[in-house]
Amino acid sequence: MTPSPRTPITVALVDDYDVVLRGVANMFDQYRDRILVVELDANESVDDVVDIVLYDSFAQPESDHEEIRVLIANPRARRVVVYTWNFRPDLIDSARRQGVRGYLSKTMPAAELVAALEAVHAGEVIISDPPPRARSAVGLQWPGLGEGLTDRESEILALITQGRSNAEVAALTYLSPNTVKSYIRIIYRKINVASRTQAVLWGVDHGFTPDHHRIDHWRGGP
Repeated sequence: MTPSPRTPITVALVDDYDVVLRGVANMFDQYRDRILVVELDANESVDDVVDIVLYDSFAQPESDHEEIRVLIANPRARRVVVYTWNFRPDLIDSARRQGVRGYLSKTMPAAELVAALEAVHAGEVIISDPPPRARSAVGLQWPGLGEGLTDRESEILALITQGRSNAEVAALTYLSPNTVKSYIRIIYRKINVASRTQAVLWGVDHGFTPDHHRIDHWRGGP
């Protein structure tokens, strides 16, 4: 008797930026027999009933605790998984206390990420080992990628575009103030600006303000 094909896990992606959402969704496309992205939400609530919500807050780290609480409370989200490069123990502990079922690193290759989501769906709690700082998994996108900014540089520029001071950026990214200053100098060189005002204007013009919309039924999802 031929075994029945397994039903793909349904996933909603939640992030502040449309380009990030599309990058993660594209990464999953080659695994559509196992993972089916059914909804992309940029600062919108989850509408579809899904097996897993994969939550990634790009350049809005201060909202993590509240956003996770809202997702956990949403009856449409059967399980919530955080997708991040920030592995501070207090953040992991807070997420776990709220009921998050996975805390996964952005450095994971796509195949490992899919396997981790399948394990979460099967009832396991999966916490990635804290990764060394490294480039994100192949296939991801973020604002400024096309201009040569790394994901971390783009995160810092997004916070600057939102009006954050250097001290606030350091606190939100868990970097030292001197490290933030070094990043900012690199960013200025890459985008060819000489001042913070010019950097903010560049950020506004290049998609560094958070999006607010939903993409339903990603590429033919249910």
